[in-house]
Amino acid sequence: MKFSKESISIAMAYVGVLVGAGLSSGQDLLQYFLSFGEIGLAGVAVLGILNIIFGRIIVTLGSHYQSSNHQEVLEQIAHPIIQRIIDVTLVVSCFVVGFVMVAGAGANLQQQFGLPSWLGALVCSLLVCVIAFLDFDKITRVLGVFTPIIVVMILLVTGYTFWGKSYDFAMLDAVSKSLRPAMPNVYLAVINYFALCVMNGVSMAFVLGGSVVRISDAEKGGALGGAIIGVIVGSASMALFANLDKVKDAEIPMLTLVNQIHPAFAVIYAVVIFALIFNTAFSLYYATARRFAGSDIGKMRKILIGIVALGYVCSFGGFSQLVSWMYPLLGYMGILLLVVLAVAWVEERENIIREKFLRRKMMRLLFRKYDDEAEFNAGHKKAFKKLGEMSAADTEELTRDIKSYVEDVVENTDDLQAYAKENLSMEGAPPKDGQEKK
Repeated sequence: MKFSKESISIAMAYVGVLVGAGLSSGQDLLQYFLSFGEIGLAGVAVLGILNIIFGRIIVTLGSHYQSSNHQEVLEQIAHPIIQRIIDVTLVVSCFVVGFVMVAGAGANLQQQFGLPSWLGALVCSLLVCVIAFLDFDKITRVLGVFTPIIVVMILLVTGYTFWGKSYDFAMLDAVSKSLRPAMPNVYLAVINYFALCVMNGVSMAFVLGGSVVRISDAEKGGALGGAIIGVIVGSASMALFANLDKVKDAEIPMLTLVNQIHPAFAVIYAVVIFALIFNTAFSLYYATARRFAGSDIGKMRKILIGIVALGYVCSFGGFSQLVSWMYPLLGYMGILLLVVLAVAWVEERENIIREKFLRRKMMRLLFRKYDDEAEFNAGHKKAFKKLGEMSAADTEELTRDIKSYVEDVVENTDDLQAYAKENLSMEGAPPKDGQEKK
């Protein structure tokens, strides 16, 4: 499978959105999975598989409807009553987990550098406000920049943990019994925690998907992002379990672990954790503000600053306490969302495939305008307009995005026909190019 630059960029940003304070710090994994002992590791494996499946679903739906907020997708895939319930739930979830992330930023800097927790939380909050004034392409790059770093660092920690060493897993399994699990059993823990992850990430993931005009890029980016999350979660869980007796009481378990490797490595890891916490906090607050402001960027920024200020006040509840109180509740609320997404994927799959080829045909038609060896006449222009009207996305926005995409390709590609053959193949296209608007 070949991944385009755009699909990799989306994957990195998607990971940056979902891998926040809980996953990168290890606190979530401790409470939800490692507290069950060895069987909890099996739960982590299932969690990784679910991330791949739903990563693809969520980002693809966002691209399919070219969404700028979660409401635009929910209007298409859910009954009005269910849509309203999920909408309110997502807004509450984004805000709650947002201030939990801010609390995590404070706990992280306090544990590693001895700074007051309120100061770390304040720095994170101010950064969220500042980054909101960048354009969306730059924001996407900011969200993804630390993803490869955390992947490498966690793999290094896991390699160091197991290289030439052995562990008494029976003893570690016994140690796990001293931890208080977030859920009654590991089966419910998998469902509840994954539903929570989706609640945290779906709003921004829809927005990320909406920024991608090629549906195949969205599919690959979402799946790749989910796979990377699976690697991060699996590696971190194994390393933490092997050191469970040393990290079980820590606010930031992974930070305790990396401090045993080398203090300098721990400093770097603390900075990366802070960056990932910021990524998630920003994504949650940004998605919430976009929900109420729509495409009005000025209004969005004002709302975001207000939400961040309120979230900062709420963050003083303490990181591990907030995780244990709020996450299970939000996870139960997210199960309904999982059901809606799964049903939508089954019901809309044929339409998504049709939309994918419809956009490819629009791009290929527009290539003719810039290709000296091809003709672009009134008939082609009329066909392009008709295809735009048949799209599931907003006609005007889709047309603008496709024109922008084609212009970018023309600027960076010498042979348009070769590009179209490799990246915009019509092989396997449905008999009809498009679908009726809903």
